[in-house]
Amino acid sequence: MYAPSEAARRSGFSLDTLRYYEKIGLLSGIGRTSSGRRVFTDDDLGWLELFRCLRDTGMPIAQMCRYAELAREGDHTAAERKALLEEHAVRVEEQMSLLRRQYDHLREKIRYYEGLAES
Repeated sequence: MYAPSEAARRSGFSLDTLRYYEKIGLLSGIGRTSSGRRVFTDDDLGWLELFRCLRDTGMPIAQMCRYAELAREGDHTAAERKALLEEHAVRVEEQMSLLRRQYDHLREKIRYYEGLAES
């Protein structure tokens, strides 16, 4: 069991983000101590690790919520969850390709200016 501050530290999310994710239903079933303080489990941290990946790769919150809903519904939603992740992976791949092209263009410009400086 982890205190909210420890869950935030381990996940890289702020305490406000953890509260927000719980409020919108992205995180569900967060335990509470007898005094009402939230406590996070290893399973919760696993979810947060996945949410970190999805967020960092640009998945909209609405899709993250949809994925979490499907997961809570059970194994019969596995195909739909897989499809959702595959669609996201395609978008990530397209973004990576765009970034690679833009990076190459940037490096080309840098080489151009290096050539000017050497003249």
